[in-house]
Amino acid sequence: MNARKHANVNTKVCVSCGACIELCPLQAIQTPNGCFAVVNENRCVGCGKCSRICPTGCITILDNTEVSDEVK
Repeated sequence: MNARKHANVNTKVCVSCGACIELCPLQAIQTPNGCFAVVNENRCVGCGKCSRICPTGCITILDNTEVSDEVK
């Protein structure tokens, strides 16, 4: 199993400010329709830059064994 980390967005808290999109070095985050941030897990390497800059704290870094808040 791949233990690679990735960002996870709590869409109920995201305000679609775009800070994470501007900071992501791999362009792994988008806001389709301007609603909330969505992470492309295939591009994300889990560096954590987005979670540190997020003003609402809605981004967490998970490893592939953790289940996101959206799935629970």
